[in-house]
Amino acid sequence: MQGVCADDQTPVPERPTILFNRWQEDWSVLADPRVPRQSFDEFKYIPLSATDPHTYLSFGADTRERFEANNAVGFGTGSNRNQDYVISRNEFHADLRIANEIQAFVQFQSDFAPWKTMITPVDRDRLDLELAFIALTEPLADGTLKLRVGRQQYAFDLQRFVSVRDGPNVRQSYDAAWADYENGPWRFITFYSHPVQVRDNAIFDDYSSPKQTFGGARVENKFLESMTVNAYYANFTQADVRFPNAAGNEVRQILDVRLTGNTDHFDWDLEAMNQTGSIGTQTVEAWAFGSLAGYTFANAYSSPRVGIQVDAASGDSHLPGHSFGTFNPLFPNGYYLTLAGYSGYVNFIHIKPNLTLHPTSSLKILLAAGAQWRQNTADAVYAQPDIPIANTAGRPGAYTGSYGQVRLDWTIDRQTSFAVEAVHFEIGNALRQAGARNSNYVGVEVKRGW
Repeated sequence: MQGVCADDQTPVPERPTILFNRWQEDWSVLADPRVPRQSFDEFKYIPLSATDPHTYLSFGADTRERFEANNAVGFGTGSNRNQDYVISRNEFHADLRIANEIQAFVQFQSDFAPWKTMITPVDRDRLDLELAFIALTEPLADGTLKLRVGRQQYAFDLQRFVSVRDGPNVRQSYDAAWADYENGPWRFITFYSHPVQVRDNAIFDDYSSPKQTFGGARVENKFLESMTVNAYYANFTQADVRFPNAAGNEVRQILDVRLTGNTDHFDWDLEAMNQTGSIGTQTVEAWAFGSLAGYTFANAYSSPRVGIQVDAASGDSHLPGHSFGTFNPLFPNGYYLTLAGYSGYVNFIHIKPNLTLHPTSSLKILLAAGAQWRQNTADAVYAQPDIPIANTAGRPGAYTGSYGQVRLDWTIDRQTSFAVEAVHFEIGNALRQAGARNSNYVGVEVKRGW
């Protein structure tokens, strides 16, 4: 809410909220001397014009510390053992705004994984450039045109398939060109990118190359006040890939459609994706589906929401003469299923009833139980994001297992949040015959932004 000064009826602007994308914050409100001040505000808003409060320089930082205990990474197969470690993400940014038209944004990252012995590219990036782009915002006809060029991050919808990858330690960036036009209920987007690869052999060595590309066009329409439909067509290429049943250069044409809305305390989110193309000499025909739906008892204590989540993604039949059917989850966010990372959005059917409670305005509790099956037993069981579990492809038994999940999110203040998540996964016979075991995960996280 906005306050009102006793001798001035103009509402006092609120301080900005720390956003998921820091480049979307507008600190020009600090040009108003009535806005309550906090420590180091002299660095949050440095005016660069005597006449235009929207021309300024701002600095900021984020830190996220998460302790994770996982007693069976990859369901405990192969050399995967118990892991207790910390993942530490630290970011620092500078944001230059000129007259609400031009923005130059740069953000550095420093990510570490103390005590983790199985380091992957998403765990550690000691010092590198996370974001560096120039953006232009201009009115056009009756709408607004936004152009953005450089290293940036973007995500679509619930980030099932195109995300910032916030679950793991190192976020996903893209060296990209982006154009966005908004006019009333319509929004049109076109983009082309080389996804950034994390190397971490030295500082500032992350890179992108034509060996992996992702680009397309997207349209969004809010055709009712409470209902939105989105669709996009994209092209994804990747050199020298290996799946259990295919290898070679990968080219996928992607069509994605999503419908979301809410009415009378019901809410829903439905998304479907189809992929065609080729891997090496094989043609590709793959698909995925994701859905969330729920009903909120708004007048009951804790405003309980009873929900259901149903997801599925195709696997490969490994039959001669058939198209390759393993779905590519592209750039998943790492927490849509659970933070534990036990299952990837590949070759699976997933059903998850859940209950969400809000005991206070700052506290949210999720209780959930999920069950999973392979969509095709000729293909493997996959861990997140698309890592096949050894010796599962072609094994009998569609049932992968069941899990329970408990998560607590606490917003301590406008800058600080705390979360705890616990997951227990009971495996099915196909995993057990591959040498896997039941798995337990606990994550404890603190985030703070300035």
